Amino acid sequence: MLRYFNGNKKSSLRDLLEFLEKRKLKQSVQSRKIKYIIQDVKNTGDEAVIKYEKKFSKLKYVPKKIKFTKSEINKISKKIDKALKKSIDIAYVRIKKFHSKQKHSSFNYKDKYKNQLSYKYSAIDNVGVYVPGGTANYPSTVLMNCIPAIVAGVKNIYLTTPAFSTSINPAVIYAAKKCGVKEIYKTGGAHSIAALTYGTRTFKKVDKIVGPGNAFVAAAKKEVFGEVGIDLVAGPSEVSIVADKFSNPNWIAADLLAQAEHDVFAQSILITNNKDLIKSVNLNLESQLIKLPKKNIASKSIKNYGLAIYVNSKKRLLDTINLIAPEHLEICLNNYRDIIKKIRNAGSIFIGKYSPEAIGDYIAGPNHVLPTSGAAKFSSGLSVSDFLKRHSLIKITKSGIERLGPSVINLAKHENLYGHAESVKIRLNRKGT
Repeated sequence: MLRYFNGNKKSSLRDLLEFLEKRKLKQSVQSRKIKYIIQDVKNTGDEAVIKYEKKFSKLKYVPKKIKFTKSEINKISKKIDKALKKSIDIAYVRIKKFHSKQKHSSFNYKDKYKNQLSYKYSAIDNVGVYVPGGTANYPSTVLMNCIPAIVAGVKNIYLTTPAFSTSINPAVIYAAKKCGVKEIYKTGGAHSIAALTYGTRTFKKVDKIVGPGNAFVAAAKKEVFGEVGIDLVAGPSEVSIVADKFSNPNWIAADLLAQAEHDVFAQSILITNNKDLIKSVNLNLESQLIKLPKKNIASKSIKNYGLAIYVNSKKRLLDTINLIAPEHLEICLNNYRDIIKKIRNAGSIFIGKYSPEAIGDYIAGPNHVLPTSGAAKFSSGLSVSDFLKRHSLIKITKSGIERLGPSVINLAKHENLYGHAESVKIRLNRKGT
């Protein structure tokens, strides 16, 4: 069950960091192979996409048509279960409402020299969304990645998801249709990331790629960054749960397993000041694991990367949280307000015993695309801002350049950029307006 970790020793933070880093190393992918795949797709397009789809999905035959037709989309989306359709509709409304409050307003002002300085926003033109397939076929991923793009005003959203080796999930197609996705492609993997980056005969070239995937997909996104924008390089899911003696150990165990069932590399951590709670949670983990359909995945995750961290002070607690910088943080404490104020590093924070992380995955409203593997120290979850470009507008008056120009000239000369200085100086020497 959860490995006991004493968080009170002088070396505990260093030891914890070492443990967390080992998990990162085990997820590493050879970049040379990824670079080769990307270059191959860039050079030969659909032919390479089909070749790699056949190879990695272990298919005997891959149809030449790697894009869903409109009739296929309509036919498949109608197969969705009515109750599931209703749940997706509810989630769509809630997610869109939350993200609609994130929209930015342009502004402009004039300084004392009547120079006009402005800031405006415009949406990215074309966005590609990657949706994992196989064991991780999630309509929630479609909603969480497409809706902020819709709110931002992105006109063209293209989606790719592995659909040859397994029967496609009607919920994924329904969610994509609901989000107004322009085209849906049937492939996955690093080759699909390359196809979205460079475009092929079938794939549209996009300006930014978002969406989760396995280690190969994450590595491919990292490689093509610069050619296109990306959301973030996400790793396996993770949760840290802060709990005390008043917490329900059965509920805590359930929340830990909810993350562990994602992936053998997923990480579930309990942080507490109560040793008895650790014992109780471990007992509940054992009993719940027996009934869990994905018990093999979850048990490996808990065994290899699960931790029960014992801390005996608030400072140690906060230092531990901020060091881990978890993707998801649950705070199940009677008195949480002081703790919340001092948490600097966390993707999404769930407060109170009735706020399991699972509700954030689907229907609460905030985005579930979040920084992992400590990236919450410097980044945030997906938002409308990720689909907007910011533009500064500068209009300088004659009076403005006369007053500000000499300072520009001084700074430019100091930096040995005499061409810069001259481009201002030449305007100061002009007569008239």
